[in-house]
Amino acid sequence: MPAPTIRRAVQLLPALATTGVGSLPLTQLELGLQSALQLDLPALPQLPAGAPSELMLPAALEGLPGLRADAEGLCTVELQAWRAGRQAFEAQLEAALGSGRLEAFEPGPLASRAWRPFLWEVEHRKLALAKAQLAGPFTVLGVARTSAGAPLKEEPGLEQAVFRLLLARALAMVKALRRAGTTPLFFLDEPGLYAFARADARQLLAVQELRLMVASLQREGALVGVHCCGNTDWGRVLETGVDLVSLDARLSLEPLLQARSALARFLDSGATLSLGIIPTDLAAGYSVQERVEAVEAQLREGLPPGHSAASVAQHMLLTPACGLAMRSVPDAERILAELKQAQKLLRTALVS
Repeated sequence: MPAPTIRRAVQLLPALATTGVGSLPLTQLELGLQSALQLDLPALPQLPAGAPSELMLPAALEGLPGLRADAEGLCTVELQAWRAGRQAFEAQLEAALGSGRLEAFEPGPLASRAWRPFLWEVEHRKLALAKAQLAGPFTVLGVARTSAGAPLKEEPGLEQAVFRLLLARALAMVKALRRAGTTPLFFLDEPGLYAFARADARQLLAVQELRLMVASLQREGALVGVHCCGNTDWGRVLETGVDLVSLDARLSLEPLLQARSALARFLDSGATLSLGIIPTDLAAGYSVQERVEAVEAQLREGLPPGHSAASVAQHMLLTPACGLAMRSVPDAERILAELKQAQKLLRTALVS
């Protein structure tokens, strides 16, 4: 599917539809699926409570020779094991990416218990749109370390292998969703972008790798988003070619609106926003009404010329500010209920 068709596919997004960032605090698969399917655009539930292998980095790096992950989800690569398994692993990656037969790189049951059941639900419910997510290359390559404590780039071939693994896994997931009959919304989870600095040549290269992954997924028929729950250089993120940018509205909507020229180009291209309108920080004091009024005012006053709040809202998504895995089950249920309240209020203000 060529890029212009993908951009037109943004028009499939309902006005102010709800979806999830991904993770939930639930331990039972059935409850996780039920919660995910209640959203307007169901999102693949990640269920890392009691299962650290489902945390963001270990799930993304599943299958990498020498991978070690602690209970907090921090990953290291044991160099002796990596070197022993490198040749066979790189050959497998090369064959899969070259042939397009990527099923072996779909998430396994340890990385995502919900993956296969979610695909079944997508297919049998005949969902037009479904969301999935994976840790993106900027974050993974910036956070993971070798067993010697060094960045992955210090070990020959390792950084490139990790990028190609992430690419293969993301493509495999998109292809599987397409086979299930849906248009995938595929988000690259990039909290590490908070540390982006234009003066760092390595980080500029990492953003180019992100751009490459975005384009590759779009060619496979996905609407592609980037999620960052911290502040970053929003102008640079808006220029990665994504169809959606997902952010914590309370923290980052105003800074994003200040990247006026980049935002104008982004919206002119047919791309849109996914606003994390309900805070997930338990220390944040707020009311749903206040959050809606603040977002409405920021959009009305801050959007670039030619883009009204009402027009942008036609295809904008609403989510919690971040994943919910670290919240309690009652808090997650409250946040998702408040998301529905916010949707109703914002639709009345901007769409009705």
